[in-house]
Amino acid sequence: MEIKRIAVIGAGIMGGGIAQSAAQSGFKVLLLDMSQDYAAAGLSKIKERLERRITEGKLSHSEKEVILSNIKTSTRLDDCRSADLIIEAVTEKENVKREIFRELDRLCPAETIFATNTSTIPITRLAGAAKRPEGFIGMHFMNPAYSMRLVEVIRGVGTSEETVNIIKAVSERMGKTAVVVEDSPGFVSNRVLMPMINEAIFCLQEGLSTKEGIDTVMKLGANHPMGPLELADFIGLDTCLEILEILEAELGEKFRPCPLLKRMVAAGKLGRKSAEGFYGYR
Repeated sequence: MEIKRIAVIGAGIMGGGIAQSAAQSGFKVLLLDMSQDYAAAGLSKIKERLERRITEGKLSHSEKEVILSNIKTSTRLDDCRSADLIIEAVTEKENVKREIFRELDRLCPAETIFATNTSTIPITRLAGAAKRPEGFIGMHFMNPAYSMRLVEVIRGVGTSEETVNIIKAVSERMGKTAVVVEDSPGFVSNRVLMPMINEAIFCLQEGLSTKEGIDTVMKLGANHPMGPLELADFIGLDTCLEILEILEAELGEKFRPCPLLKRMVAAGKLGRKSAEGFYGYR
């Protein structure tokens, strides 16, 4: 099966980045959200990023126009009927994702492949909302999706080898490195990353060093481009907390979120998205 048309559901940070990656690679893209304002805002962010690339000398005006011509916006799930591949990138709430896939399963042809960008929820469980386990897969992009090169391709219990190979090919056409991972809460990326971020927050809570000191230890000592507290701000502290709570429920005590993280989220200090987290961004 050749993938030509991709629908991305969710025009936020992840969905917009995925849509941009797909459009830059020549796919026809439908970017969908619950309101036209949200969809338009997602498209506007894509335009801003492309303009920045022009300013940096990495893209021409004509190339930008071609990319934008590949993207349409919508608020109607019905418009996904003609897509060959649908990538869901909405909030990390299982009930929301399952409801979307139930409706898509009713609307779309049997050969349409369903992918979820979930960072934590088991693929096999989400696949239960649709009657196409062989054509259901995880496609976990890293943030920002338009530049990060990794895609975790997560195989559910019922996912066919053909679907895995198609999604690997789509990922590679987008310029990504596809790593196939078996289904488990958090997959590989968040099983490794979130405990590191959580432990860094415990180190800060216990006064072992300053936030700058903790980040510098990991940047210089482990050659990480960003320290764990800076990275947590970039991801969103609320997102980190959601992921850790899912991992704790699924895998146990070792993923228990640090109390300081819970307090910061309760106070609305979510990182870059709220202009304040471990660092200030005003």
